[in-house]
Amino acid sequence: MHRAYAKINLGLRILHRRVDGFHAIETLFHRIALHDEVDLELADRIDVTSSTPDAPDGKENICYEAARLLQERLGVSSGAHILIRKAIPVGAGLGGGSADAALVLRELPRLWGLDVTDEALKDLALRLGSDVPYFLGTGSALARGRGEELSYTRLAIPYTILVCYPKIHISTAWAYSRATVGGHWEGPDLLVLLREGLQNPRLLQRTLLNDFEPTVFAAHPGIKQVKEAMLEAGAVYASMSGSGSSVFGFFQTDGEAAALAATFQHQRYTTSLTPPGFIPT
Repeated sequence: MHRAYAKINLGLRILHRRVDGFHAIETLFHRIALHDEVDLELADRIDVTSSTPDAPDGKENICYEAARLLQERLGVSSGAHILIRKAIPVGAGLGGGSADAALVLRELPRLWGLDVTDEALKDLALRLGSDVPYFLGTGSALARGRGEELSYTRLAIPYTILVCYPKIHISTAWAYSRATVGGHWEGPDLLVLLREGLQNPRLLQRTLLNDFEPTVFAAHPGIKQVKEAMLEAGAVYASMSGSGSSVFGFFQTDGEAAALAATFQHQRYTTSLTPPGFIPT
């Protein structure tokens, strides 16, 4: 059994639209304790089974395409049965499908007894999605370009992180099509702003911004209300993750975070808690 950890975006800047149609961004990816479990077993063909109908079985699952691309790149006919026990909500801005696909890219060649270069894996990952390359590495990462230009760093957040998914699905394509493009940025990068903010938490809410929020909040006020509830409950920082709809907050005590999580659960929202200093092993 392998764990595929979810991510949050600590700030997200939409810089400009590229000639290839994608948007140039800057964001800081950071893993949280929430994770899917993925089992891989040798088989004659590729087969994918998911524990929830929200993530499809078979060829419609991104993990199937990850395995098929590996077969093609490595020139093999070996297959695998891929069992995914989902805990990361689908369409929540937490990278669940991307994390699962990256795990398949990384672990399946080992199951087949084959070697594959890091460069080849990154190429395949980018074909699957803009944030899949991040999940090939370990730690947090400052990301630029489409999200594939990665500078990894070890980042321990000294707060309990509460994540709330209000069960609103946001299409990433829709969010990009309506978001305001910020243009060239010449100030400090997001990692610098985060580290300054961890020393002076009052800076975080003013400087570590997500450019998707105005568009998404206008269309879905309930997501904005989740963020406001976190700040009112004592979060030193709260933000939407990626294009949404999940929102996360930094809390100084486990009790504050757990109490608000219970309130959200009464609203039938999905929540998770990550302890201070969490770094996956």
